[in-house]
This record gives sequence, C-alpha cells and structure tokens, in this order.
Amino acid sequence: MVNTLKNQWLSNIRGDLLAGVVVALALIPEAIAFSIIAGVDPKVGLYASFCIAVIIAFVGGRPGMISAATAAMAVLMVTLVKEHGLEYLLAATLLTGVIQVVAGYLKLGSLMRFVSRSVVTGFVNALAILIFMAQLPELTNVTWHVYAMTAAGLGIIYLFPLLPVVGKILPSPLVCIVVLTAVAVVLGLDIRTVGDMGDLPDTLPIFLWPDVPLNLETLMIILPYSLPLAVVGLLESMMTATIVDDLTDTESDRNRECKGQGIANIGSGLIGGMAGCAMIGQSIINVKSGGRTRLSTLAAGVFLLIMVLVLDSVLVQIPMAALVAVMIMVSIGTFSWESIKNLKEHPLSTNIVMLVTVTVVVATHNLAFGVLAGVLLAALFFANKIGHYMMVDSSLDEKTDTRTYTVVGQVFFSSSEKLIQAFDFKEAVDNVVIDLSRAHFWDITAVGALDKAVIKFRREGADVEVIGMNEASATIVDRFGVHDKPDSVDQLMGH
Repeated sequence: MVNTLKNQWLSNIRGDLLAGVVVALALIPEAIAFSIIAGVDPKVGLYASFCIAVIIAFVGGRPGMISAATAAMAVLMVTLVKEHGLEYLLAATLLTGVIQVVAGYLKLGSLMRFVSRSVVTGFVNALAILIFMAQLPELTNVTWHVYAMTAAGLGIIYLFPLLPVVGKILPSPLVCIVVLTAVAVVLGLDIRTVGDMGDLPDTLPIFLWPDVPLNLETLMIILPYSLPLAVVGLLESMMTATIVDDLTDTESDRNRECKGQGIANIGSGLIGGMAGCAMIGQSIINVKSGGRTRLSTLAAGVFLLIMVLVLDSVLVQIPMAALVAVMIMVSIGTFSWESIKNLKEHPLSTNIVMLVTVTVVVATHNLAFGVLAGVLLAALFFANKIGHYMMVDSSLDEKTDTRTYTVVGQVFFSSSEKLIQAFDFKEAVDNVVIDLSRAHFWDITAVGALDKAVIKFRREGADVEVIGMNEASATIVDRFGVHDKPDSVDQLMGH
C-alpha cells in the first residue's frame, strides 16, 4: 500500500506539480473552445475539465494521463444541445458515464488488443494533423506580431531545455507562456488573448441534477447521443493510454480506465459539465513537461479551477500565440516521423492501413470512424494473408485405389474456396481419405466446404473417410456439418 502510494502519487512531486500548471494553462482555452463548439456556456467545458481531471486522477487506470472536455466529444453534442438544450446534455453525460462503467465491468477495454500497431500509428498521425489544423484559425488573417510571438514561443520551447541547470528545472512550455504573456502586456500588443475566447466562471461549481423528465421518452432522446459519446470517449482514452504507455515505458489498466472515465463523466454531469475523455495533446504536454504520476493529473484539475477563479485577471491576458506555440510543439511531438521512413520498409498492407486511418480521421474529424476503418482493413488483410497459408497435398495408393488428401493450415471463410479447388472430383478412385490432422476448422464456411467436398466425392461413387480432426474442429463439424448425417446428405443429394 505504501509503495503504491509512493509510486503513483509521490515519486515525482516537483515534476508533477510543474507539469500540472502547464497542462492547466493549456486546458483553459481548449475547454472554452470546445464549449463553443458544443453550443454551451464556457463554464460547462471548464467545470467538466476540472471535475474529470480530478476524479480520473483517483479512479483512472493510466497514471499521468490527462482527461477533460475534448473536441471529439463536443462535436457529437451539437445537435442535442441545439434541439433539446443544456439539461438534456447533462442527462446524456450521466448516461454516457453509466455506459462506460458497464463497459469497464464487461472488460471491453481488453478489445484494444484487436487494434494493430499500424492503426495506432495512423490514429496518432491523424491526431497530430488535426491538432495542427486546429491552430490555423489563430494564424489566419492576423498581424505580423502573432507570427513573431508564435515563432518566439517555439524558440523558447525547443531552446530553453538546452540551458544548463535552469533548463532542466522548469518545463519550457510554462516558460513560453509566462514570457510571451509578459512581453504582450509590457509592449501592449493588440493580439488575441484567452479573454477573447469567452467569459471565465467566477463561482465554484455546484451539484446540479438535470431538470428533465425521468421517463422512456427522455431515454430515447439521449440514448442516441450517449452511446456514440461513450464509444468515442473510450476509444480515444484507450488509444491515448497506449501512447502514454509507450512514452513512459509503463503499462495501464484499460478496464479500470473504462470505469474511471465513466465515473468521471457521471461526476461532470452532476456539476453542470459536459462529457469528456482522455486528451492526447494535453497528455503529451504533461509527459513532456515531466508529469508521470496521478498527482500531475490531480494538479492539472485543481490548478485549472484555482486559475479560473483566482487568477482570471491574469489568465485573460495570455496571448493565444503562446498557446498556439505549445500546441504546435504537441503536434510535432505527437506525429510519428518514423512512420514516414517505415513506408519503404513495412509491408504494403501495413502502410495502407496506416494511411487509410489517417485519411478517414482527418477527412471526417471523427476518431472512431478512422480507427474502425483501420481495424476492418487490417482484419481483411490478415484474413487474406492467413488464407494463403492453407495448402492441400495428395498421394495415391494404387494397391488399394485410395487417394489421400492432407490438409495443412487454417480453414475458414477466406481459405474455404481454395480447399474445394484442391480436390479432383473427376478422378476415378474407389476410396478418398481426407486427413485433417494438420488443419483447423474455424467457422461454418469451412464446415460447409468440407461437406461439399465429401458429398461431391460420394456422388462420383467414391467412399470417403475424414480422419485426424482435432477436438475443436470436431466440435464445430459435429454441430454444423451434414456429410456424416445420412438424412441431411440424402436431402442435399436430392434423394
């Protein structure tokens, strides 16, 4: 217990607290922006970010990962808010949390093992592109001061760590924000600031049960929104956990993370916040700034609320150019540059899966669509590849006039046609033996192919014997096969 407390909370106090400050500063404009996307008051996103970060710090399955209000979730709320209002959004947020908790208990987080590395790489690259694209409005139709400030911010972020001693103590993104804010205030630059994004809340969040009728009609209204919110939230959280695992060389508990995300969203809905999930950009900022344990996530949420309520007069003066510089750093750090080099080295199918994932995510701005497309494509390529590893050898014993077919490999929907084509049904032999001792049957398509082969040989007058079937294959063949059931065979042969 003591070791767990130290490892997950107290092993990196200074780094976690400093990283929490940087993440909190980066969360504020994004939470406001996501609130605007969803069509709600900025405080809805800010309260959600505070609440989700604090709760997930205690109940999440991935220490050091940041969860808050996100764009991926916000875009799914727009229609609900427009047609039914904020109260129904809060109710949908609560239902989203319940669905995610149930998913955690059903251990659906384990499904991440079906997501290939090429899909993860495509997801990461697409997210890096989207993060960069999200900064372009802040760099369009602006004065040269904005470009100068952004360039200066990037210079600070990448050069400050090279300074002896001090460069190792303070996270460069924090230095970037402080220095550029000071410069903007001293020089009186007329550039866009955090204050221009919207009004910051001036009170603590309060318990707020959604004012909606508790009936089936309400459920039918919010369920079509809560389901995709839950799926997208868990998908982005699981993918982000995978990336943070790689960055920190540690492992996460994905099923616990599913439950944690659900509990956090329930908490958010109860204080007037919107649904959220893990944020890859802020999580990478946290890791790059030295955050490693649950304390960094807790600090980000607590500092966010303190800054919004106490330091609002200072926060509103932070130039957006400083935060744009930080997010560009995140975009550059997120993108897997090695994947470009690997295009020449990796198999064509792997590259196609990665590029399709990137294309779909960027085109639709929907992470779920991109990952689903990548997973389906990877599954098709895998099925096609495994299908090629099935082969059939044959030998003839002239003394007994017996043709023996030895099937080797995996027989399923992709290779069943190849199995049929391997048999010579017109050969005049008295006996046919199909040896399955080195084969495995996976589905009813494979069983159907075996039935077809046996019945065709019998039509040609040969006696057919199937031997060597392993226990698992025998189970599915006994259940769904018809070649060893006289009544079914007679019916199929038209008798």
